[in-house]
Amino acid sequence: MHVRRTALSASILAALFACGAYAADVTPEPLLKKAEAEQIPYLATVKQLVNIDTGTGQAAGLKMVSAVLVERLKALGATVETTPATPSAGDNIVGTLKGTGSKSFLLMIHYDTVFGPGTAAKRPFRVDGDHAYGPGVADAKGGVAMVLHTLKLLEDEKFKDFATITVLFNPDEETGSAGSKTLIAELARKHDYVFSFEPPDKDAVTVATNGINGVFVDVKGKSSHAGSAPEAGRNAAMELAHQLVQLKDLGDPAKGTTVNWTLIKGGEKRNIIPSSATAEGDMRYSDLSESDRVLADGLRIVQGKMIDGTDVTFRLDKGRPPLAKNPATDDLAKIAQAIYAKTGRTLEPIAMRFGTDAGYAYVPDSQKPAVLETMGVVGAGLHADDEYMDLSSIAPRLYLTAAMIMELSGE
Repeated sequence: MHVRRTALSASILAALFACGAYAADVTPEPLLKKAEAEQIPYLATVKQLVNIDTGTGQAAGLKMVSAVLVERLKALGATVETTPATPSAGDNIVGTLKGTGSKSFLLMIHYDTVFGPGTAAKRPFRVDGDHAYGPGVADAKGGVAMVLHTLKLLEDEKFKDFATITVLFNPDEETGSAGSKTLIAELARKHDYVFSFEPPDKDAVTVATNGINGVFVDVKGKSSHAGSAPEAGRNAAMELAHQLVQLKDLGDPAKGTTVNWTLIKGGEKRNIIPSSATAEGDMRYSDLSESDRVLADGLRIVQGKMIDGTDVTFRLDKGRPPLAKNPATDDLAKIAQAIYAKTGRTLEPIAMRFGTDAGYAYVPDSQKPAVLETMGVVGAGLHADDEYMDLSSIAPRLYLTAAMIMELSGE
């Protein structure tokens, strides 16, 4: 199996090098100049989107932006379908463009934010110096606009040498994509390439992301009067404290796995020995085998109890999976680097600690699709009042996606 994967990876890499040789004969200046001219309409789109509140679950704002996005996709010639993102509020929006080539692309990003109602009115879109500000300006309304205006560049070029370009805008990424994760996985498996448009904080593309799991410890004890008969009880809070000390090294720094205990609950009143106590933790990982390892270790460790008569359980709930480091994504990043160099800027392949929807698109032990994350606009301060996008990155990033689609289609 290892030999088969190695041979397959080598053949794909050879094809990508051939593609790179083809790219060297193509002058980037006309397309890059068109991308620079697209910056003003791009910012107009971002302003329109940012000035509508679309915090996850805010149905009215999500509906308004959904209508805008459907109209914009149709204007670009796409066939558009919307479906409710149940159990989340809002719709999944899928736009499809058909071409004459053989390669298929999925461009995906979310249009929800983390901000509450009224934030857009309080902090509307504004430009100050080299930055643009506003709720969700980079994460990820700048990414939504990046998709729309990349398609506009391709339309202006009359480029049709792709088989299919599919666009997915989902409304619930900020809370785990409960109503879109299945659709992301299904669509990804039908495409050769997946580009996700989360924002990097520098000139970078992301070749690996973390997965996110929840870990839980539940302790059942026995209540009693804390003053007159504490010995008659079984203190669940004390047992929980013991277990958390035992579980403190459940992560694995060598593999980049972290387990941090973040929520603790126990007891009802100060004068009652607590009969129950619980803790929740946040697990981040990139190695796909780590979910099973942490679960097995946790189940083993909690058997070592300090207080007889207590009952201790450990469980792991799987959440967003990682985009694990893989040859297909690495090879795609090499192509991105070569293309981006033509803008006079350097592109860095990175691994990020965040979890993103790219994890749902990734298929383990497969070269298809090749998934690349952080194709969006460069920005920082995400989820904060000072979130911004870097204006100087707009044109180069528009050029990057358009040029990649054009070159990969001609592979």
